[in-house]
Amino acid sequence: MNAVIYARYSSDNQREESIEGQLRECREFAEKNDIQVIDVYTDRAFSAKTDNRPDFQRMIKDSAGKKFEVVIVWKLDRFARNRYDSAHYKSVLKKNGVKVISATETISQGAEGILLETMLEGMAEYYSAELAEKVTRGMTENALKCKYNGGTLPIGYVIDENQRFRLDPIEAPMVLKAFTDYANGASMKTVVDMLNMAGIHTKASPKLTLNSVARMFHNRRYIGEYKFRDVVIPNGIPAIVPEELFYRVQDRMEAVQKAPAKLKAEDEYLLTTKLFCGKCKCLMTGESGTSHTGDVHRYYKCVSARKHECDKKTVHKKRIEDLVINEIKGLLFNDELIAKLTDLVMEKQSAENVLLPAMRKTLEETEKAIGNLLNAIQMGIITESTKDRLTQLEQQKKEIELRITKEEIAHPTVTKEQIRLYLRNCENLI
Repeated sequence: MNAVIYARYSSDNQREESIEGQLRECREFAEKNDIQVIDVYTDRAFSAKTDNRPDFQRMIKDSAGKKFEVVIVWKLDRFARNRYDSAHYKSVLKKNGVKVISATETISQGAEGILLETMLEGMAEYYSAELAEKVTRGMTENALKCKYNGGTLPIGYVIDENQRFRLDPIEAPMVLKAFTDYANGASMKTVVDMLNMAGIHTKASPKLTLNSVARMFHNRRYIGEYKFRDVVIPNGIPAIVPEELFYRVQDRMEAVQKAPAKLKAEDEYLLTTKLFCGKCKCLMTGESGTSHTGDVHRYYKCVSARKHECDKKTVHKKRIEDLVINEIKGLLFNDELIAKLTDLVMEKQSAENVLLPAMRKTLEETEKAIGNLLNAIQMGIITESTKDRLTQLEQQKKEIELRITKEEIAHPTVTKEQIRLYLRNCENLI
């Protein structure tokens, strides 16, 4: 008798060794019963509550080939935890001359065996439903406490040891900048490029796209709203973006979506209003035309030439734009200018933020005072006033550190190397 083995472990019990254990016991069962195993089908991290399992479906399809008469499973719940699926696929196998056997559950072939098999399948389905209820109940309790319940973590957040959302000191300021830039008129592509150059990305992808940033702009977690199924708690997590800014971004995204052709054009003419005819000094504007072969040709044409008042020929769009861009890159991206721009940014950054250095100096003085008090305590000089003063200083230190963190998020500082890298990366975007 030829047989195949089907083994599976579910996503809520992801242990590779469970597959190996199932295969070992199934092979031992086959050997004891003089059954020849010709193939093995395994689904790793797939629940039996659904029939959407690749190797399971492949096994059902292969059964039509009449190459095996038995499917061996470790337990019947490995085959299915849904009574309808179990009955349906066992019927399909039966039509193909194949039966399902459990290696660890002794089930006779008589009438009582049918009853026992039905009971085992019902118990498996009950266990699966009960487990789902327990998991949902536990996740709901977590949600009511605004704890992390798994899933993709939004850019700008980290999870602490208590499973609570905390701001990422590097990513959170970049998220705020992205919202601010877009609300102030920057294009979505500009925002995407800015975040990619800063090395901001999701765990799923090393590079952000227009779609991923659009989803980020719609994510209400950034205004502190915690949501899990029907549980919605305003201010349940730390907010990165003020509500006023968030809704300004929503309004602009809606306006852009309804905008006319220019914002949605597949190909933008970069030199519109910037390119002039070398003969008559009139503006040259973009045009396109389709040849008899169906190819689209894009070019710039003098507005006077349209009126037959100038004999300037059209200029190929890509050729003139590439020429202008290369000239701009030559002017902008040289070591001397980048060094000057870096120094200017550093000077402006220092001049703009006078609050942060003052708070850091206060923190340093507070830490020094705490150190002096601790030294005094170690020398045996301890009174009620000493302890009170130490408590005050410790509280003061926490408050200053919190204010510094908030200020750093609101006004992030960058190093010279980061500025130089940003300017160098700009060259690759042009």
